Amino acid sequence: MTTTEQAPAAASAPDGQGGGRRRGRRPLAAVAGLLSAGVALGGAEIVAGLIGPQSSPVVAVGDTVITLVPEPVKAFAIETFGEDDKTALVGGTLVLVAVYAAVLGVLALRRRAVGIGGIALFGLVGAAAAVTGPAGGPLDALPALAGALMGAAALLALLAPLTAPATGSPHAPADGAPLAERLRTALGSGDRKGVGLDRRRFFLTSGAALGAALVTGGGGRLLLSRFDVGGARAALTLPAPASPAAPLPAGADLAERVEGLTPLFTPNREFYRVDTAITVPQVDPAEYRLTLRGMFDAPRTYTLDDLLGRDDVIERDVTLTCVSNEVGGRLAGTARWLGVPLGALLRDNGIQPGSDQLVCRSVDGMTIGAPTRSALEVEDAMLAFGMNGEPLPVEHGFPVRMLIPGLYGYVSACKWVTGIEAATYDAYDAYWTERDWAAQAPIKLASRIDTPAPLRRFPAGRRPIAGVAWAQTRGIGAVEVRVDDGPWLPAELSPQVDADLWRQWVLPHDFAPGSYQLTVRATSADGEAQTEERAAPFPAGSSGLHSIRVTAT
Repeated sequence: MTTTEQAPAAASAPDGQGGGRRRGRRPLAAVAGLLSAGVALGGAEIVAGLIGPQSSPVVAVGDTVITLVPEPVKAFAIETFGEDDKTALVGGTLVLVAVYAAVLGVLALRRRAVGIGGIALFGLVGAAAAVTGPAGGPLDALPALAGALMGAAALLALLAPLTAPATGSPHAPADGAPLAERLRTALGSGDRKGVGLDRRRFFLTSGAALGAALVTGGGGRLLLSRFDVGGARAALTLPAPASPAAPLPAGADLAERVEGLTPLFTPNREFYRVDTAITVPQVDPAEYRLTLRGMFDAPRTYTLDDLLGRDDVIERDVTLTCVSNEVGGRLAGTARWLGVPLGALLRDNGIQPGSDQLVCRSVDGMTIGAPTRSALEVEDAMLAFGMNGEPLPVEHGFPVRMLIPGLYGYVSACKWVTGIEAATYDAYDAYWTERDWAAQAPIKLASRIDTPAPLRRFPAGRRPIAGVAWAQTRGIGAVEVRVDDGPWLPAELSPQVDADLWRQWVLPHDFAPGSYQLTVRATSADGEAQTEERAAPFPAGSSGLHSIRVTAT
């Protein structure tokens, strides 16, 4: 036989028999797994666009993960990623899905049934997470199940060119073979003699799968946009307050003359956000209902118009603080809030004296346990629908959220609140109390250095040391700064406006060249000195003095 006659046989043999060619097909099988996952997620997303954001498998699984992970993991995520913790969670979930899909593609190269079973499991997990979610229902299972079907079909189509029966192979079913035989061939072993590799067909199929994933995923995003309530929010007219906030004296905001100092009021777009919602709930104001239940003499349900139309609307300047805020952290902010006095609303419905806890429920199923006594006695406690002169931003609880000054948000600031149950602590543990956070959590006296920034190098000379301090419901009476081991020096305070509003402070200092340790401490208006004892945020908020090192050159 001539050399030219031998060449075709030498080239075709490795396709079906050589271990090297099988290894060469495995990376393509991994790509097939990834693309089939993309098709599954895209298909699920477009079905979720017809049902609602809560039915998206990624969202549902992410919400479930947030619920199940131990508190130290949550604390680590917030400390590491801050307000981007949910983005990190979704990104991590997608990475795990990608690894799972790639491994599944390689396993399915040999046994199709393994790949189909793995995708089915993926779909069932997503469906179960969606149905069992706080706002879940039977229809919420459809996106995950539909996505799994599309992903399985895509995987079979993508693997077919990698295990195409070679021409003349005895393993190839005849054109007229029964359907059962063809299915056995499709779901059976792929690594056997007589199997070929059709690269051109694989890349064409891959392109089609990628296009399908992009089109369905993008289409799903477009469909989900119809649930957006931004237009309804923009059209909402807020009432004028019957009791406006106290006017600010001239020069009240020291940030106007001290570079790097936190402004007295935090712009809405910069206000911190820490919650468990993977996707921001979209509540149509026309459909909004607030239902009171439990230990009330005459509980009722309110519409948003009912709340907006009350004659006791108040406007107050309040600083909020997250319990996850570390010493010197940025999870605190101030806004001018507009809303209905919470105590008055509770009394209007005849709240009974036996209630010591309000179980507040969000539209996404979150429960917040607030002390009834604080809701009744803290003068500025409210159901807020306005923030810094506009309706609440959607991510901050639109259309209505609760806030009780002086308490950390996890026991007072329920966003997207749709229900308030007058109950007792003995009868019910809210979401965070179940996870061993303190049941009642007053905000601890705190102070922070804003400028100069930690580890900052700057020219020697006179420059301000400045920051903010807060002790909601009590107010700040004094702030002192220590440079290295020197004496405590009194700082200038911004004008006292409201005890619920943080106070800025500033101390000009002459820095000679060298390295310095700067420490700040505050004293509340009622005489409490800030403790030096360090405590982590869990279970009742951090404590300790904020101290930084800087260098003058």
